[in-house]
Amino acid sequence: MTTSTQHTPKNTDRRPLAAIILAAGKGTRMKSDLPKVAHLVADHPMVWWVVKAVREAGANPVVVVVGYGADVVRDIFKGDDADLRFVTQHEQLGTGHATDCARDVLADFEGDVLVLAGDGPLIRPSTIRTMCARQHDAGAVATLATSVIDDPTGYGRIVRDADGGFVAIVEQKNATEEQKAIREVYPSYACFDNVSLFECLRTLTPNEVTGEYYVTDVPMMMRADGRRIEVVDAVPPEDVLSINTLEQLADVDAILRERLETQLAGGCA
Repeated sequence: MTTSTQHTPKNTDRRPLAAIILAAGKGTRMKSDLPKVAHLVADHPMVWWVVKAVREAGANPVVVVVGYGADVVRDIFKGDDADLRFVTQHEQLGTGHATDCARDVLADFEGDVLVLAGDGPLIRPSTIRTMCARQHDAGAVATLATSVIDDPTGYGRIVRDADGGFVAIVEQKNATEEQKAIREVYPSYACFDNVSLFECLRTLTPNEVTGEYYVTDVPMMMRADGRRIEVVDAVPPEDVLSINTLEQLADVDAILRERLETQLAGGCA
C-alpha cells in the first residue's frame, strides 16, 4: 500500500478515545428475526454490554454501525444515546466497509479509535484499557488485543516474526497446517490511530473470494507501509467465546451471569 502522507500519532499523556461498534449483521445462524446484537445476555442485548464497556474505558463518541434491524438496535439505547452516533451500512460488504461507514462522523477526530464487534458482550473495560495503554506507550498506529486459548479452531490466528512482532492475522480457512497449530487468536479487539485507520481504508481492496472488505487487512497494510503495530495478549480465554448459535448464546449468558454474581459478592471480575 502507498499513501501520500503518513500520520504519526501524538504521544500525549492521554489521547482522546472514540469507538466504532460493528452491529449491522443479521446473524443467520441464530435462527431469529432479531438482529444478532439484540439478543439478550444477562438481561441486556449483547451490544449493550459492548457499549457499556467502551464507555467505562472512556470512549466518546461511540459510533454504532447498524444495518439489519437498524431501528431495533437504535431503540436499545433510546434515552441513553447522548454520546452515541448511529451510521447505517446499507449493504453488508464486510467489516472494513462497515468501519468506513463511520468516516464522516469521525472526520475531525484526532486520537485513538476502538473497532469492536457488537456481538462480544464478555469484553471488559480493563482489557480495553490495557490495549490503549500499549498503543500509547509504543506510539503505535494499531494495537491488537489477543488471547491464547486451548482450542483455536475457527478463529483468526496471530502470526508473529522471530522477534515476536506482528506479521499477520490469518483466518482459519486460509491457514497452513503450521499456522493452524498457533493458539494465539484475534477476538476482534483493535485500537487504531483514527487518522491512520481511515487513510488505509481508502485503499482497502476486497477479498478475492468473498468480494467483501475486511478490517483485519488494515494492520497488515500498515505493517507493509513500515508503521508500528503492537500485539498484546490481554484477553482472558473465557472472554473469547463466539456467539453464532442459540446454544453459544446460552453459554455466554451463563458466564456473564456468574461474573456479575462474583462482582456483587465483592470478588474480582
